Amino acid sequence: MSKLILTVDDSASMRMLLKASLTAQGFTIESANDGVHGLERMHEVKPDLLITDINMPKMDGFELIEAVRAVPEFRGTPILVLSTEFSDDKKARARNAGATGWITKPFDATKLGTAIRRVCP
Repeated sequence: MSKLILTVDDSASMRMLLKASLTAQGFTIESANDGVHGLERMHEVKPDLLITDINMPKMDGFELIEAVRAVPEFRGTPILVLSTEFSDDKKARARNAGATGWITKPFDATKLGTAIRRVCP
């Protein structure tokens, strides 16, 4: 069965790139354009995995991760951060919020697919 992935990014081109590269690898993709929309979509589609950007308007990725982890139903859902940020401080903050892993943009589609399969078998 295909894994359902929710991607949350304020960049429309990044959402399209993720959808194209991950759909080609057999995943089903839903999207949201910021953290607030992402949290709504989590409840609507109940994905197997969440991929979120960090720098977004309304609710950033850290806040989204914390909000998702606060919902008992989503405590076990893997969360990958996909961001241009790569500082150890930001990575530690994401881990403390509940992120499962971190991938730096620009991403390699094959490596992203491998990371997804590792955290969401």
